[in-house]
Amino acid sequence: MLITLLFVALLAFYVAWNLGANDVANAMGTSVGSKAVTLKQALIIAGVLEFTGAVLFGHEVTETLATKIANPALFAATPQIFVVGMVTVLISCGVWLQIATSRGLPVSSSHAVVGAIAGFSWVALGVNAIDWSSIGLITIGWILTPLISGAIAALLYNQIKHWILDQPNQVVQLQEWIPWLSTALLGVFGVIVLPSLTEPLTNFVIEQVGFTIPSHDIPLLTGAVAAVGLTIISWRQLGEREDKGDKGDKGDKEELLTNPVERLFARFQLLSACFVAFAHGSNDVGNAIAPLAAIVYINRTGSVPTDGIIIPLWILILGGAGIVGGLAVWGKKVIATIGENIIALQPSSGFCAELATATTILIASRLGLPVSTSHALVGGVVGIGLVQNLKSIKFQTLKGIAAAWLITIPVSAALSAAIFSIARILFF
Repeated sequence: MLITLLFVALLAFYVAWNLGANDVANAMGTSVGSKAVTLKQALIIAGVLEFTGAVLFGHEVTETLATKIANPALFAATPQIFVVGMVTVLISCGVWLQIATSRGLPVSSSHAVVGAIAGFSWVALGVNAIDWSSIGLITIGWILTPLISGAIAALLYNQIKHWILDQPNQVVQLQEWIPWLSTALLGVFGVIVLPSLTEPLTNFVIEQVGFTIPSHDIPLLTGAVAAVGLTIISWRQLGEREDKGDKGDKGDKEELLTNPVERLFARFQLLSACFVAFAHGSNDVGNAIAPLAAIVYINRTGSVPTDGIIIPLWILILGGAGIVGGLAVWGKKVIATIGENIIALQPSSGFCAELATATTILIASRLGLPVSTSHALVGGVVGIGLVQNLKSIKFQTLKGIAAAWLITIPVSAALSAAIFSIARILFF
């Protein structure tokens, strides 16, 4: 069994590697495309934050995929078959994500996992083993996510364009908008990240100090202080740039951004990208390590998990390391697709696309809809293109992305079904 666990751990690392190469473009693609950061800087920043998010908070967001798509109770008498099924899920997802990444196509790792679980479950126990209501929700999410994100991005960018970018004195207009932009940025991302970050402090105040406070008070206070701080810092930086005559600093990595307004938006966009990277690491690492955690649980207890899985720290570290490795080695292809090959982005438009992505994911989470960050970000970028100029959108790139989206679930399901069928012949 030790050899089996080692083999499965390597497979989970392989999936996390491909997930990092593909999905991390969601966080950094627009920042690289808009020249807010260089590719090297993006890889380093995303690597640190993805790993931190995966290790610190991956266990909270990893709501076991193994208990959602297939009915684990049906495998109670045959946990060995469930183990083999989880292995085929890892192989199928890793292979499909690697194929998509090699072609620079952003796809949904969540959908790949769902398809793979459905594929092996169908072969193992028949069509009734699949939770079709979950598949239906995923389909709805696949359709609505890019539409909602695109609409939000288009609306936000249209307002910024009208009230700031198209005005004769952009700097003065931006100064008036900075408090609202700071609040929007930290409000959206704060709802995703701050509750988890401040939960230990809230528990300490309640349990050790004996002062009972609502769970949302500390996140709200932290977010408010951060928004005020970001506003003051941004006002100061904008004033300094204006005093320097917009010449920029010698040797500045953003030397192409001579416009002080775009320079400030570049900083806002980088901050938003950091939040997305952290949130992505804490959310999507489960796609790689949930099957491994299920197998470890079965090895320890001898039974199939039915009520969720407590993920050991070493599994979280394994997943985080895999994400960082894949991002560093293969991530630039998908980053180039999102950041450069759909439309030409500036920091102001890239900021709108990322804020729209986060808002869409947050709304979906509140509604309980399983959605894809890849779908949301691509939709946001296209929404920006619709406001700028329809002709600026590279529809050939979108055709390839849409095709990859359409076939992710059936391809991963077919791969998983085929691999499971072969494994069942060989081992059972």
